Amino acid sequence: MANVAVVGAQWGDEGKGKIVDWLSERADVIVRFQGGHNAGHTLVIGERVFKLSLLPSGIVRPGKLAVIGNGVVLDPWALLDEIATVRAQGLDVTPDNLIVAENTPLILPVHQHLDVLREAAAGQARIGTTGRGIGPAYEDKVGRRAVRAADLADPATLSSRLDRLMAHHGALRAGLGAEPPDRAALETALAEVAPRLLPFVRPAWQVLRDRRRAGDRLLFEGAQGALLDVDFGTYPYVTSSSTLGGAAAAGSGVGPGAIDFVLAIVKAYTTRVGEGPFPCELDEAVGVHLATVGRETGTVTGRARRCGWFDAVLVRQTCAISGANGIALTKLDVLDGLDTLKICVAYELDGSRLDHLPAASDLQARVRPVYETLPGWRQSTARARSWADLPAEAVKYVRRIEELIDCPVALLSTSPEREDTILVTDPFAD
Repeated sequence: MANVAVVGAQWGDEGKGKIVDWLSERADVIVRFQGGHNAGHTLVIGERVFKLSLLPSGIVRPGKLAVIGNGVVLDPWALLDEIATVRAQGLDVTPDNLIVAENTPLILPVHQHLDVLREAAAGQARIGTTGRGIGPAYEDKVGRRAVRAADLADPATLSSRLDRLMAHHGALRAGLGAEPPDRAALETALAEVAPRLLPFVRPAWQVLRDRRRAGDRLLFEGAQGALLDVDFGTYPYVTSSSTLGGAAAAGSGVGPGAIDFVLAIVKAYTTRVGEGPFPCELDEAVGVHLATVGRETGTVTGRARRCGWFDAVLVRQTCAISGANGIALTKLDVLDGLDTLKICVAYELDGSRLDHLPAASDLQARVRPVYETLPGWRQSTARARSWADLPAEAVKYVRRIEELIDCPVALLSTSPEREDTILVTDPFAD
């Protein structure tokens, strides 16, 4: 059976939650493969609204298995709080429908403290992190001093991990003028949380192997977007993990051959949260319109999103890097009522025309968009469920995007409701 990876193709906030939820009806297992609780998905199920940041979107559907993969950095207290929240909304979350990979590294209070201290010390050079400890937790993972989920079951191993962790963070905090971390308090906190988290902890790679062999469909769910990828994003204003389609395999414990279709989620315009370059950013009335009509505030952080015209240069680049087989275009209805629309088709830099965003930070900050103007439409596209429901100008806009990004539209989302989706190509089709 076909397996699908869903990734963001911009700076995140593209509407992955709704698309993953829509696809999860066709999947048996939904796997979160990277990121932490700095990104969120909003799911609208009838009259209920679920805001998830760690739980895979499939948790809202009965009969599905949700897996938090080893590529995630996991704040155990945040996860347990989120479980309590959705349980209060009527969802059943147990070790039967949620698995945490045993080799998942944990986000600890020391990571959050370090995140905040660094951003404060950076001043104008701050990156704009959420202060939730994601970056420092990934640093400790690659530095081979992370506490992982399985370590909570063995006090001796946990103590050894904490020895390395405290030595490293003590030196860092001293350099930033802060008191050393309280090891005893951290050890007590982990001892208290261990019996609550460990029932969910299992070798996820084995479960995924067995479910694949049984013919189940797997859906891999990414967080953030390709332009926040630690290698290919607008570095250093990026997240600390790989957000691309290729990360789905390594971040969950399946081989790359397990991914049959990479679906890139693309917003019909462009948004960004936090610091960093944004060639198509709009400060004028249109930007305010997009932010207002699109309700552009972060699900988890509540931070306002910067808004701009659709950047075909960036999306063409991210679709290629992620190996996208198709895109899901979201929030087309936000453009309803605009007389004209613009699409960035190239960049200009020092008199030269570029067909990609360069990697150098100084060049990224200096590129200027080259726009193509298209007619807008007055009719509403909201809740359209077929091409025939769309204004002709909207169809032309979508088709022009396909041409410019060299990738076809597989799905078109026309509202937050899961039923308001136009299916062009089923990613799960064999």
